[in-house]
Amino acid sequence: MLKSEYLQRVYTQVVTRDPDQREFHQAVLEVLESLDLIVDRHPEYEERGIIESFVEPERMICFRVPWDDDQGRVHVNRGYRIQFNSAIGPYKGGLRFHPTVNLSILKFLGFEQTLKNSLTGLPMGGAKGGSDFDPKGRSDAEVMRFCQSFMTELHRHIGQFVDVPAGDIGVGGREIGYLFGQYSRVRGGHDAGVLTGKGLAFGGSLVRTEATGYGLCYLTEEMLRCMRKESFDGKTVVISGSGNVAIFATEKATQLGGRVVALSDSNGYIHDPKGIDLNVVKDIKLGHRGRIKEYVDRVPGSSYTEGFRGIWNIPCDIALPCATQNEIDGEMARTIVQNGCLAVTEGANMPCLPEAIRVFQEAGLLFAPSKAANAGGVATSGLEMSQNSMRYSWSFEEVDRRLKDIMVNIFHNAYHASEECGVPGDLVVGANIAGFLKVSRGMVAQGLI
Repeated sequence: MLKSEYLQRVYTQVVTRDPDQREFHQAVLEVLESLDLIVDRHPEYEERGIIESFVEPERMICFRVPWDDDQGRVHVNRGYRIQFNSAIGPYKGGLRFHPTVNLSILKFLGFEQTLKNSLTGLPMGGAKGGSDFDPKGRSDAEVMRFCQSFMTELHRHIGQFVDVPAGDIGVGGREIGYLFGQYSRVRGGHDAGVLTGKGLAFGGSLVRTEATGYGLCYLTEEMLRCMRKESFDGKTVVISGSGNVAIFATEKATQLGGRVVALSDSNGYIHDPKGIDLNVVKDIKLGHRGRIKEYVDRVPGSSYTEGFRGIWNIPCDIALPCATQNEIDGEMARTIVQNGCLAVTEGANMPCLPEAIRVFQEAGLLFAPSKAANAGGVATSGLEMSQNSMRYSWSFEEVDRRLKDIMVNIFHNAYHASEECGVPGDLVVGANIAGFLKVSRGMVAQGLI
């Protein structure tokens, strides 16, 4: 419950204005609960309407996307771009192609992206976009035609100094390639800085594919070291998901000495007590976009269980939820605690419900929220933008070093902010306040409010 009457009015306005946008309400309330700790010391927030402006997107774009399937039938999907905040740099955030995409989810993601990008220390604003198009089961030609139609409208609203999209769920290297090709076609030039997550052959950055998963582990390792004098070494790790984030979190956690014993997809999860054979997973998920259950046919001693949420019944020292939003509720969080978990770090966007986060914090687990922990992807996108501007490519080792430095700094900035607010170690509060302060100061300094 918010103590500040001002923040309560702001939240009530958000809910009243868009009553059906539950995901967005959840994201806003979490940040307002953190700001509750400092708002009384800043009367200018209310006097200048700073927080009202902060929780409202600068621009919301919605458009139709017609495309033909391989049988010549016309389909019409809906496309979106939420340009949330540009106070500290051009809009930056991914595109998501998934049937669940709607304004609520994209506003929540754009809001979180604004804070996440602020935490990286790079000059990037926040945005998110996408479509309710589902690329699963579609041919390459169908995906290409959809992407071309999508970009035919989106190109009017983006640019390297305006808005720089990237990939997200359902938008990988294939989709980015098609989107970039259509942008170049309709704009008549090779503007490499307009999209990130590109292929290495046309302006992409090394480490971009690995970045979110690697960054997740770099922040987790620093959190373990500083707050518990611990590390990944010798720890049992459970990771939900089996996309890029989960795969490369598995790779880095293993390199750091951990033993990852479980992964999942939307149908179910695998458990391999000896430790996941990552080469098999890469072949299944990256090689031919298969289902995770294929793993048990190739690795003796492993098991597969239908229903992906059951993965959190497996005991572990470190839990890295990397699948999707709201996958861990209060009951599942209590199971994770009872099984002796030491740390939970969010690799997906907001995978833990507020009740779950309270359970973790009350039990004394280390907990790092997604806006801090999974910022490695957008941080490396920012590094890709820098390389595009210089017409130069850094080595894998150089990008990886810069990524690790950014993630370590994110942890310390969030931890320092939590100390200043009187709740040392509460990285939810720390990340929210550190991210908000930078953006709000940029808004004030430029007279944007």
